Amino acid sequence: MSPILLSLLLACGGPAPSGGPSAAETTLTARELAQVMSLSPLPERPPSPSNRVADNADAAALGLALFFDVRLSSNGAVSCATCHQPARHYTDGERVAKGVAVGKRNTPTLLGGMYSSWQFWDGRADTIWSQALGPIESPLEHNLDRVRVAHHVFNHYKAPYEALFGPMPPLDDRARFPEFGRPNPGEPQGPDHLQWTAMSEADQRAVNEVFANVGKVMEAFQRTLTPQPSNFDRYVAAVRAGDATGGGHLSPQAEAGLKLFVGEASCVLCHNGPNLADDAFHSLGLPTTPSEGLDMGRAVGARRVLTAEFNCAGPYSDTTDCPELRYLNPEFPDFILAFKTPSLRHVAQTAPYMHDGRFQTLDEVLNFYSTLPGEPPLGHRELTLKPLKLNDSEIAALRAFLESLSAPSPEASPPSPS
Repeated sequence: MSPILLSLLLACGGPAPSGGPSAAETTLTARELAQVMSLSPLPERPPSPSNRVADNADAAALGLALFFDVRLSSNGAVSCATCHQPARHYTDGERVAKGVAVGKRNTPTLLGGMYSSWQFWDGRADTIWSQALGPIESPLEHNLDRVRVAHHVFNHYKAPYEALFGPMPPLDDRARFPEFGRPNPGEPQGPDHLQWTAMSEADQRAVNEVFANVGKVMEAFQRTLTPQPSNFDRYVAAVRAGDATGGGHLSPQAEAGLKLFVGEASCVLCHNGPNLADDAFHSLGLPTTPSEGLDMGRAVGARRVLTAEFNCAGPYSDTTDCPELRYLNPEFPDFILAFKTPSLRHVAQTAPYMHDGRFQTLDEVLNFYSTLPGEPPLGHRELTLKPLKLNDSEIAALRAFLESLSAPSPEASPPSPS
């Protein structure tokens, strides 16, 4: 029996004489220790070249107000915070998002979004500010349009907006700026599209500038949502300072789970780096049923991000240097049914799991990786994935480690409506 397996059995299958695995039984190899050290701490937040107000405190304050503003929805009841609830670590606890209507995917946390090059489960946005705009015009989420958004900012946030971006267009001129409108080529005779195409190109661009800037101030707010230090971070800091015990910040069971995580279970292949995510897309081969249909994931998202009007390379970006887009190959075959690797920070507090919210508990997730049931209906499962064949003790140890990644959620409260 391997030392790590023995330690797991002692930790979960029955009490060891010392109350759990000994230090020797969970000692990390030099390679494993180096891997663990690479997982913490989080670095300073990276820059956001496409958003010149990304780290402006006044922009963050305006973004906070808009984030909680239910008036940015067709029914006056949905805000960004409806699905991204601070008390739930900026998730909603639902299997799939529920805005004006019921969505199709699980709500991911916003915490640590600044560490990822791609947003949404399928990566169809390449910046946080462009991601923030998608739900506003989604018929399932806010169900609003960009002209109404521009009017709302003009009527309620004109002064703070102009302090950041300069004079707003004369949106009170209804001969130029109708009550509503957005481009919707899929429905060329729809009222939104007809109102939009009746505007001059200059006025369309002016509205788009306001709309893009709404996303940019929301990004400024979201960049303040840094994951807080966890027991795992404190453990790594103690080891780095010379305390081989990690300061007692991990239980023996969690230490055994950590050794599995970076060792035999190879979780770290995808959940690597300080954000515990590789910023890539993988097909897990999740079973599907005919009633669910196929969600093609990154195969569609990669095409959408390249043609998105508000992407990093577009006319509303504050940079022209967008290497992620430049090297993106949307025809990459492994994008079929692939979804973004989520960060594991706060993972015990952000259930349910997977892009479709199918798993309610961490044990369900670990059991899936243990057995890898079924086959993907298209393409192939991520080639690095093999059934882990975990026993109950190993599952409990991995769960204990994942729970050590928990930390308080950064607080945010809605300001008084303007």
